[in-house]
Amino acid sequence: MLKQFQDHINKNLPFLKKSKLLIAISGGLDSVVLTQLCHQLKLQISLAHCNFNLRGKESDADEDFVLNLAEDLNLEVFVESFDTENYANENKLSIQMAARELRYQWFLELATQLHFDYVLTAHHADDNLETFLINLTRGTGLEGLTGIPETNDHIVRPLLPFSREMILEYAESNNLVWREDSSNASTKYFRNKLRHDVIPILKELNPQLLQSFDKTQNHLQDSQNIIADAITRIQKKVVAIEGDNILVDIKKILKLSSPKAYLYELLKDFGFTEWDDVYKLLSSQSGKVVLSKTHRLIKNRNYLIITSLYNESDHENIKVTEHDYEIVLPIGNMIFKTVTNFSTIDRSSIYVDKDLLKYPLTVRKWEKGDYFYPFGMTGKKKLSKFFKDEKWSLPEKEQALLLVSDDDKIIWILNSRMDNRFKVTDKTTTILKLELTS
Repeated sequence: MLKQFQDHINKNLPFLKKSKLLIAISGGLDSVVLTQLCHQLKLQISLAHCNFNLRGKESDADEDFVLNLAEDLNLEVFVESFDTENYANENKLSIQMAARELRYQWFLELATQLHFDYVLTAHHADDNLETFLINLTRGTGLEGLTGIPETNDHIVRPLLPFSREMILEYAESNNLVWREDSSNASTKYFRNKLRHDVIPILKELNPQLLQSFDKTQNHLQDSQNIIADAITRIQKKVVAIEGDNILVDIKKILKLSSPKAYLYELLKDFGFTEWDDVYKLLSSQSGKVVLSKTHRLIKNRNYLIITSLYNESDHENIKVTEHDYEIVLPIGNMIFKTVTNFSTIDRSSIYVDKDLLKYPLTVRKWEKGDYFYPFGMTGKKKLSKFFKDEKWSLPEKEQALLLVSDDDKIIWILNSRMDNRFKVTDKTTTILKLELTS
């Protein structure tokens, strides 16, 4: 197997030969074999072991084994201990998902801090088949059927083309020692049940199962590449960018042959999972929202708007003194300049009677109950009504900033309308120009 592994590295992963590598090692068969193969090829490797403290003395014995192996091979080793059960409870995760999150977070932290180029994991062909069957059983799109990627950012899986049988044969023929995880024998976990009860039957029906599966995955990957090309073309026609928001044209989506499928491909990277709810947004009323852990999808008339989850703490109130001539805001710089005459106001600049301002001024988010006297109109209007009449979307309302006098009178909705109470008149003695620059 060493020769086959070397050929695979030379042909498909040559960048590993000149890279600083961190191997994720549990002490089990697969990761021990990966370590030995990389060591044989004289790759620049270090080891990283997670003690999840889930199996008492057995977990501690795994840690000791890895430390001894590192010493025997004269390799640098890193060990981290986790309170996995507590993490799982706090984050409402299964033990398996909690362990997965913890180890990958730590591996990437190590790689970043200590300048490792890649993290190597010992996933192999049988793991890939198991993942395929898990996704198939639970329901998935094409992406879920293409299996475990060999490279994914800084994660590389050099053993992916090799079967568990080949790995075991190499270990036994080279008299390697490894640790057996007792939990792997239990069929209470879905993956283990597939591994022990289902896949042996499939291999009995087709002794060439892994080779057939590899061909199928290659065909699926080719299909996925074709779909990616189609999505790139469609994206240019139906998606627009406005500031920090992404807009999807509903009318154009509905004219496509399979709107739901295209919508899934366009939005899958934003973490949405309730796809029936996402699809229903196309025909729902404005204002309806679907959430993922990181983003919102908002129906706003003829568009779906994708925006990052809004956080009230994103903007802190900014004070403006009478001596300030420029302040920095998230939407640009605001410049204060005394002038002798004025021209027509627009969305990005206004002229006010400076003597009517009460300092310090404040730039803040709008709040429920806020009202102002819109320039050019008589009477007051609540901001909520103003936004509705102006057809502002939810993200636009959330991002709206106000310039407010110290007596809490609104002077200006930035990049929109000023307040009539501060306009320049014949009685004005000092004209102040306020301008927003990008």
